[in-house]
This record gives sequence, structure tokens and C-alpha cells, in this order.
Amino acid sequence: MTPRRQEDRTRATRTALIAAARELFGERGYAAVPAEEIVAGPGLTRGAMRHHFGDKRALFAAVFEELQAEIAERVAAAAKGPDRDAGTWDALRGGLVAFLDLCREPEVIRIALTDAPAVLGWQACREVEARHGLGLVTAGLDRAGREGIIAPRPAGVLARLLLGAAVETALIIARAPDPAAAREPAERTLLALLDGLRTAPGGMAPGRTAPEPPQEWTGPPPVR
Repeated sequence: MTPRRQEDRTRATRTALIAAARELFGERGYAAVPAEEIVAGPGLTRGAMRHHFGDKRALFAAVFEELQAEIAERVAAAAKGPDRDAGTWDALRGGLVAFLDLCREPEVIRIALTDAPAVLGWQACREVEARHGLGLVTAGLDRAGREGIIAPRPAGVLARLLLGAAVETALIIARAPDPAAAREPAERTLLALLDGLRTAPGGMAPGRTAPEPPQEWTGPPPVR
């Protein structure tokens, strides 16, 4: 077998393992799926799983990584709108709404919101989320700053805060007794948080007025 064919075969086996695991994890959850069931498909073996991933946890990490990459791609496409020419602020708002929409999908709820924090830990989850979603949010906020839509701030720091808020909002909705009822107020709060960053002409946020200037001290009032 030529090196090229061997490389293609290796890639195909890895892809097949991720696909098989993703389907099972998405349907039943990490804990309910034994490794033997993942490799029960044609052309898959326990040895191949050990070779490519080491163990089931590492395979789950690869599934989570792939899912987060897809979420970022779909959010980026949705943020541009159907005419693919949305303004900067509309794109940011649309991206947050699209993210919450995706987090209603059973696969995302099971793998990304439920199992990933328990299996991989919060820190590892945040690193993967940042690897795929942070650049998108940072670019949007950086563009908003250059256009004067928001006050100049470190876009990277602000993006991490906003991404974290979006993930927490998705978790609040997913864990609510009635997720459908929880969606609207949670989404409204997240968008209000984003809109609070926006500045109106003169640097004030919309709906706010400039504070009264401090009065010059002239001493205590006269005693009457």
C-alpha cells in the first residue's frame, strides 16, 4: 500500500470512528454507550479506536471538537443573514440568536451542554469553545469598535465574556423545567447585555442621558 493510500485509509477510519461515536453519544449520552458498541460497525475495531484516540474519553473529546467547529460555522453563516450583507450589530445579534437556536437541538444539548462539562471538565470545554467561537465574536466586536458602535475596549477580553454569557444562557434554557418558556426571557436578557455595550453619538448608550455636571462647592447652606 502506498503512503498516500495508507494516509487516506487512516483518515477514513478516524472519521468513521468519530461519526459512529457522535451518533451514539448524541442519542443516548456518553455514559450509556460502551466502547464495544462504538466499534461494532463495519471496518471498525477496538484496536483502531485505541490507535487513533487511546480511549473512549479521548474519542468523545474529538466528537465535541467537531461539533463545536460545526456550531461556529453555522453561527457565522446565520449571522450574515439571508442576503449575506448584515450590518455589524445585526450580525452580532443574529449570531447570538442563531447560537441559542442550535442549542435547542438534541445532539447539542446532549453532547455539548450536558456531557462535555462532566466528561472533559469546564476548563477543557471552555478552551474548545474558545478555539472555534472566540475568533468569530472577537472579529465582530473589533469591527464594532472600529465603526464606533461600541466604545474602544479590549475586544479579546470582551469576546470571552460575551461567549461565556451565551453559553451560560444556553445552559439556563436547556436545564429549565420548560425550555420553550425559558427561551424568550433568557434570549432577551442576553441581547440586552450585548446592546448595553452600544454607544450612541457622543459616547452615551442608547436611552441614557449625560449626568449633571458636579456643582461647585460654596460652603454649607446658611442657617435660618
